[in-house]
Amino acid sequence: MDTFAFESASSLAARLRRREISCEALLRLFIDRIQRLDGAINAVVVRDFDRALQRARDADSALARGELWGPLHGLPMTVKESFDLPGTPTTWGIPGFKDNVAHKPAVAVQRLQDAGAIVFGKTNVPVALADWQSFNPIYGTTHNPWNTQHTPGGSSGGSAAALAAGFTALELGSDIGASIRNPAHYCGVWGHKPTWGLVPMQGCDSSAPWAGRRPSGAMPAPHPPGCAWRWWPTTRWPKWTPACATKCWHLGLSCATVVSR
Repeated sequence: MDTFAFESASSLAARLRRREISCEALLRLFIDRIQRLDGAINAVVVRDFDRALQRARDADSALARGELWGPLHGLPMTVKESFDLPGTPTTWGIPGFKDNVAHKPAVAVQRLQDAGAIVFGKTNVPVALADWQSFNPIYGTTHNPWNTQHTPGGSSGGSAAALAAGFTALELGSDIGASIRNPAHYCGVWGHKPTWGLVPMQGCDSSAPWAGRRPSGAMPAPHPPGCAWRWWPTTRWPKWTPACATKCWHLGLSCATVVSR
């Protein structure tokens, strides 16, 4: 089953809808890989496994009843530490904010959840998201999964490292000056910075310690072998259609950045 950890998000979402693998089993696969392998990489620094497992069981029950929550139904994913996820810290790697616990999700996170995604953790960042490496005094250093003596880049370094290591199916990050594109390049995954202002940043920059910074958002993504999604639910509820003309992700996010395989 470890091969599932490196399939594209679109392929995994299709498998879940066809019930070729359960939502809970797929999530447990990623959790097991994190628990076994992330010690040397330190990518997924905030873990919300118990709530995510319950949500995965709910997703399986919904599929058994013939219900579909959306195009990402039951898909496990992680998000950059700078995005608010209720009950978890949002610190931007700044020690003075280590006890800053979110009470509601960032808008981009909520829209991904509304599309059916299951967010089970958050990934590491440099202090104030302001470097092309990923160290901070709260969570420590993230290493490149291809060579742990090297950096994964930044500021979405934990995001790209988690994807490259097979710790998550999809990742939400943010980008001002290559904060997705740089680590995606370093880690051999694909990152996209969409058009400025397309996606609202509430719950990432507006509640952050450095609220004046307004990054553009999208996600890093792997290189899928076939179809891609052209629009993504963080912009609005998507008209979700396959776009087979391209071989890489076209995820229409503008406040967050997409990281995928």
